[in-house]
Amino acid sequence: MKVNLMSTKSRNYFLDNYKALLILLVVIGHFIEPCYTNNVFLTILKWVIFSFHMPAFIFISGYFSKKDMGLEKLIQKLVIPYFVFELLYYFLYVLVIHKETGLYFNRPKFSLWYLMSLFFWRIITPYFRKIPGNLVIAIILGLLVGFTQLGNFFSIPRTLFFYPFFLAGCYFREDWFKTVWAHWKGFTAGLGTLAGLLGGWVLVTGQKLSPLIFYGRYSYADTDLSNSQGPFVRLLCYGISFLAIFAVCSIIPRKQHFYSILGVRTMSIYLFHGLVYSLLKDGHILEQVDTSVETGLLLGFCVLLTFALAAKQPYRFVTWISSFPIRFPKRPCKSKKTAI
Repeated sequence: MKVNLMSTKSRNYFLDNYKALLILLVVIGHFIEPCYTNNVFLTILKWVIFSFHMPAFIFISGYFSKKDMGLEKLIQKLVIPYFVFELLYYFLYVLVIHKETGLYFNRPKFSLWYLMSLFFWRIITPYFRKIPGNLVIAIILGLLVGFTQLGNFFSIPRTLFFYPFFLAGCYFREDWFKTVWAHWKGFTAGLGTLAGLLGGWVLVTGQKLSPLIFYGRYSYADTDLSNSQGPFVRLLCYGISFLAIFAVCSIIPRKQHFYSILGVRTMSIYLFHGLVYSLLKDGHILEQVDTSVETGLLLGFCVLLTFALAAKQPYRFVTWISSFPIRFPKRPCKSKKTAI
């Protein structure tokens, strides 16, 4: 039976549903951060989420970034929301939470690194793609940045670490999804093999690992890996994430559902959920989640919050701040002298 990826001519509900799952996992992944070591289920959930959710999100961002976007449009869609929410986070931290912080626009707060990285990816990709073997080079850069101690400065570590996923998304074609669906068992088997290889290496060496290896922000030293272990583990992380992106495709519905709207309004959910998280974390509520009932309540809250932040008001606000007209002054045209 021939499957039509596009449910309608105007919307790709498969990718809407995939983004809906991913944005929900973004919210859950952040809200279980203070308590994921409290029980086995949350620990496993944390590993599963961070092994693929941001790589998949960035891969889809790359898929939708095939067309070049002018600098004015990029500033409008990414830079202005970045500055607005940097200010919102700053005032929340200082006036409400009373957390010591500064207005560091070169060090993104919470999840705003994604806007900064996406801006850089959109700027450099048209030029980077002209370099032969650019995807391999991007992976090498992602491995090399693990040796540095740049911290959160201009989100450079994450920008380089996640860039292969964005670049791969740019190359990916719509009809290739049919191949992915047809071979999902192979991707799942490969995923299990690499995950087993990483787990086996941990058992043999006794090396302790945490989900931080998938964050992209931390150096090899920050994750207690030597300079020889770090690239090996990070390369495995790349393989696990890429295979997971395609393995998960098999469980994503291809028709419109009530939750498809979440995939359309991911930006409002992404930008606002961190403000709610910061308030709850400051109240030391999240770190107390331990029992099965508390875990279920927290996950249910994350689902409700995700839908709430996809409502018209948050969505309209993000749309509004992303619509400020940006116009660069045009250079005056030099009049040509006519020969007499």
